[in-house]
Amino acid sequence: MFAVIMAGGSGTRFWPASRESLPKQFLRITSDRTMFEETLARVRLFAPDDRIYSVVGSAHAELLSGLRNSRPTSHILTEPFGRNTAACIGLSAIHISRRDPDEPIAFLPADHFVADAECFARTIQAAAEAARSGAIITLGIKPTRPETGYGYIEIGAEAGRALDQPYFRMERFVEKPNQEAALRYLAGGRHLWNSGIFIFTARTILNELNNCLPALNEGLREIDSAIGRTDYSEVITSVYERIQSISIDYGVMERTSSPVLVFKADFGWSDVGSWQALYELRKAEYDEQDNLIVGDALAIESKGNFVYAQSKRVVTLLGVENLVVVDTGDAVLIARLDRSQDVKKFPEMLKKRSDLA
Repeated sequence: MFAVIMAGGSGTRFWPASRESLPKQFLRITSDRTMFEETLARVRLFAPDDRIYSVVGSAHAELLSGLRNSRPTSHILTEPFGRNTAACIGLSAIHISRRDPDEPIAFLPADHFVADAECFARTIQAAAEAARSGAIITLGIKPTRPETGYGYIEIGAEAGRALDQPYFRMERFVEKPNQEAALRYLAGGRHLWNSGIFIFTARTILNELNNCLPALNEGLREIDSAIGRTDYSEVITSVYERIQSISIDYGVMERTSSPVLVFKADFGWSDVGSWQALYELRKAEYDEQDNLIVGDALAIESKGNFVYAQSKRVVTLLGVENLVVVDTGDAVLIARLDRSQDVKKFPEMLKKRSDLA
């Protein structure tokens, strides 16, 4: 099978560590490897190197090519600018279709955390078997809490099995719920977190893009005809300048008349969407006062704080609780940990006055 690592996002949720020039997937925040490298290591459990593709924005191509373990084993496709996941998936599908239009492809974000890589690989392999029939497959994550920050997938009855794993008919995608709805979803057992992971063949997804997003499909045909030509760069730039920016969820999954099948996944997943989410993810590293300290920092009579110190300064905390402190040398963030989702407001503000975005 093939695999596509979608690494084109810019991301602002980990400011000031993440910037337009250094997005989340190129940060070392879950281990001593970047999130992209962690994703690549998982992908290698089920896809050979010559069938791994990475899609990255042109502004970050140099970052990707400079990472250890990322080249020359994976093919790199460059987008002139971001147009969300429908364009990213379509671009990689036209390239892979030239090699084998009927072999399953796993499309994976580059910035997720997975605790059990072996279980992850087994689930992807089972999903690939189901996708060989031409089905549209997605993974839904078994919820562990009433999460209001994720979209959900409502599932129906079991529709079959692949490699001894059951899969279910998708009823609908559900927007991020309020607390009351999230509690109902957790108790009811029919709702799964939307992982943003999809598996289908190139033929299947290109047919769906033709049916659901004809303007995008027309642009992809133009790009396809230019592959191998000297004007490829000019053509893809021209197409990307005019195509719609839309996710595969909204563009295809919510519009398709074809059945969508869902595998339940339970491999310790997180989209690591905020400093608070990262703090909770690294619980095993807390000190006796539930502080998580990454870098050079000292805490006295302080509890439940997250310090991410990446400068030459020593960060010191005294008598404070539930803060996130991020020091990158040229910027310092101090915020309540439970407000860390809001740090994405700063890059837009700072664009008007400095280069800290």
